Amino acid sequence: MTDPTLASESSRPRTMKRSLGLPALIAYGLTSMGVLSVVSVYGPATALSDGHLPAAYVAAIIIMLFTAHSYGRMAAHVPITGGAYAYATRAFGPATGFLTGWVMMLDYLFLPMVNFLLFGLYFNSLFTMIPSWVGTLICIAIVAFLSVIGVSWIKRMNSVVIVASVLVIIVFLTLAILNAPDLSFEAVMTPLSLGEGGIGPIFAAAAIVAFAFLGFDGVSTLAEETKDPRRKVPKGIVLSTLFAGLGYLAFSVAGSLIVPDWTQLDNLDAAGTELMQQAGGDVLMVVFVIVNVVGIVLCGTAAQMSVSRVLFAMGRDRILPPVLARLHRRFRTPYVAAILVSVIALVALFITLDQAVYMINFGALVAFAVVNLATIKVLFFDMRLRSGWGLVRHLIMPTIGFVSIAWLWTSLAPFTYALGGVWLAIGIAIYVVRRKQSGGPLALQIDGAATETMPTLQYQD
Repeated sequence: MTDPTLASESSRPRTMKRSLGLPALIAYGLTSMGVLSVVSVYGPATALSDGHLPAAYVAAIIIMLFTAHSYGRMAAHVPITGGAYAYATRAFGPATGFLTGWVMMLDYLFLPMVNFLLFGLYFNSLFTMIPSWVGTLICIAIVAFLSVIGVSWIKRMNSVVIVASVLVIIVFLTLAILNAPDLSFEAVMTPLSLGEGGIGPIFAAAAIVAFAFLGFDGVSTLAEETKDPRRKVPKGIVLSTLFAGLGYLAFSVAGSLIVPDWTQLDNLDAAGTELMQQAGGDVLMVVFVIVNVVGIVLCGTAAQMSVSRVLFAMGRDRILPPVLARLHRRFRTPYVAAILVSVIALVALFITLDQAVYMINFGALVAFAVVNLATIKVLFFDMRLRSGWGLVRHLIMPTIGFVSIAWLWTSLAPFTYALGGVWLAIGIAIYVVRRKQSGGPLALQIDGAATETMPTLQYQD
């Protein structure tokens, strides 16, 4: 005879163990955003802002905090994994959710390319006789190999690299202040002000530095593993965004102090090496390049393994032609998808770093805008959370977040809209065709979240 208690327990939906606290959430958010991501875009963003990169970071911090607030409010009332595409599905239906996830796939595809390009640039800074594209090709080959064989030690190595990166940044900030040619109040405040071009160049640079904030939304996917997620996840999202932004701001101010005239930088795409050399000489520069290159390989491998599994899952779920799933059943490994991503990554040989960053930001900014709108739709209109601070939290702040993200979106390079539009058109075609074939809506579950059955949970703030 079956124990009714056991039967009841087995019928309950399985959830993850809730063990994470606020410090763990903040640490995860900071790790996801990346300690050295500020260095990756320093040169291109400095050029766009005409030497006023700190001002661009101030603008980006304010804008991202509004969007982080929207993620936090949605995480409080829908405390389950899924991210932007889950919130879009909840607010506007499966079609919008699918297309939001599809546009975010640009992040997944171009993020490895950024790592490959950076590897080539820093490889060239060490071995100037070797063209950067050779280094890029070497990195693609290394990451492809690691993605195929699978590596269980990447997470442990990432922790080591993160600690080393933090130490390098701290040393750089200290030496930049000690060795700055001018530490006057004017020298600090000038890059924080608007330049001769006004606010336009500042927002153009802010559209690029938004790249450094990508990952804060990942905190929302830990809701099922967090103790008291309705309160701690929103705080974790906002605080990790704020702390990362302040760190980026401090780095950009230190960079402007050690190299006041940005036009003196020889290689804007690899500006990190010159900043480190100016602050701490060849020793700090070499240590930085080694730590950065190792981190780039690890980050590129993790990113490529993620997108490989996403493509495999899309084949399995018949969103894409299921050839990947058939090959998986035959060879019992998703390495075919990893090889496919490596082939796609060869595009990195023909694009520039800022072009890759623009494409990543295209998808990310669309997702951020949708989350702001979803917050208004679900919390203000559907759940009618309007009392007390509800009007401010669930209507005014998300509206400001959406408008500011839309403003950043208009600052992207023109080619971004063309390629992004083509990608979106492909997604619409796939959705229409596959929906007819399957007889129902499709769910693009990048993080494995069951977005079609996600509950909306009412609770009193």
